[in-house]
Amino acid sequence: MQRFLFVMRHAPHQGTALQERLDVILTTAAFDQAVSLLFLDDGVFQLKKHQQPEMFELKDTLAIFRVLELYDINDLYVEIESLDERGLQTTDLALPVKTVLRNQVAHLTRQFERVC
Repeated sequence: MQRFLFVMRHAPHQGTALQERLDVILTTAAFDQAVSLLFLDDGVFQLKKHQQPEMFELKDTLAIFRVLELYDINDLYVEIESLDERGLQTTDLALPVKTVLRNQVAHLTRQFERVC
């Protein structure tokens, strides 16, 4: 089993890119691979509470994030500085996360065989 870390950097609701990425993540996990997610930069908005994707005629990707646990995806990492720079706190997020400092990200990524 390989360990995958998917880095999520882009804001939600900018077309179908996030939906397609989530499909890849779930497919990877379905093949019994260890999957974790790291949210950086505007990617932290993907977990923000009270999203309104219907305004953009897109699927509710937050609903997909809520079922990650069913695929044994339990480690969601969020960079603290990315939250701070966007005026967010972990309490603004819809799911429990593990926080990492920017200077810890390189160490975190080295723990995975695949960083996508």
